[in-house]
Amino acid sequence: MILKYKICGVFTFLSFWFCGLLAQTPDYYDSIDFDQQGFNLRVQLSNLITDTHNNLIPYTSGSTDTWDVIRISDLAFENAEDVLLIYGYNDDDDDFINDRSRDAYDTCHTSWCAGLWNREHVFARSLSDPSLTTYEPGPGTDVHNLRAADSQKNTQRSNRLFADGSGDSVIVEGGFFFPGDEWKGDVARIIMYMYLRYPGQCEAVNSGSGPITYATDNDMPDLFLEWNHQDPVSDFELRRNETIYNFQGNRNPFIDNPYLAYLIWNGPEAEDLWGMLSTPTETLNTVVLSPSPASDYIQLKGLDTTPLRTIVYNQLGQPLLEFTNQSHMDISALKSGIYILKLEELKRQILIKFIVK
Repeated sequence: MILKYKICGVFTFLSFWFCGLLAQTPDYYDSIDFDQQGFNLRVQLSNLITDTHNNLIPYTSGSTDTWDVIRISDLAFENAEDVLLIYGYNDDDDDFINDRSRDAYDTCHTSWCAGLWNREHVFARSLSDPSLTTYEPGPGTDVHNLRAADSQKNTQRSNRLFADGSGDSVIVEGGFFFPGDEWKGDVARIIMYMYLRYPGQCEAVNSGSGPITYATDNDMPDLFLEWNHQDPVSDFELRRNETIYNFQGNRNPFIDNPYLAYLIWNGPEAEDLWGMLSTPTETLNTVVLSPSPASDYIQLKGLDTTPLRTIVYNQLGQPLLEFTNQSHMDISALKSGIYILKLEELKRQILIKFIVK
């Protein structure tokens, strides 16, 4: 996947204007209008991941099937020999059901599967309407919804609705299932994907328990929005999303940027991995860069704290200089021209255009 920079903004000789679109945004989302939110953004993303899903993977086949994809997508890390088992948490005890990883080829194809792994439908097959089937490629074989899981743990989860809890995976009061703190964000982002990819069939409200207070359309349980915030996207998820994209042609937008869930359904603000959707515009009138025009150095005033990191880009979006924990920066290496300064703080990013004479 190629990442690109988008640069925008209005510049005058005496003013520096905030620009919220300098960020690394996958080309895959070029057609999306991110000024839209709620229902409109949800429909746009739904159409995108449906239109680009151009390769339906068979469940079990002599050619490339879901087993083959998962043996690559679910590897613990690149070039590993073990897959990560969703809901698992302990490789050190004698109880296979709790294993967190297993050899990629220790798969279950018979009725006796202790110590083997199989394919878990995170959005349970029977909770879909109509139910997800696997006899031909389609919703039931979408690998974004399939995760390697210990066969006994898969049986333990069965088609139980997800519910909140803490610690490791467990059946909780009411007969619901808590996936574990390590996996709850993964689950939330998969359920959100399935809802957008198969609207009307895989309703998120049919997969999770608890109240619905954030989503104005009453279509997303609070549980999943909170999990998406509490359990950030992992490197494993990012790598897995990329692998499945290469096989199927479509992506899980909520892995690419979990902040999209907030834009659609409200709730807790998850991390904006692109650094472009959550930047507050109220910083426009508080941050001052001097001198103007600059020559050997630039200095920032009006910030509450020193920026954690500051990057200078040229107009093509190429990074040229980087500073850490500095408000006074040496730019003597820059030639005359127009540049963009990107400030990174704990919870926000600020973009300023400036001239070097």
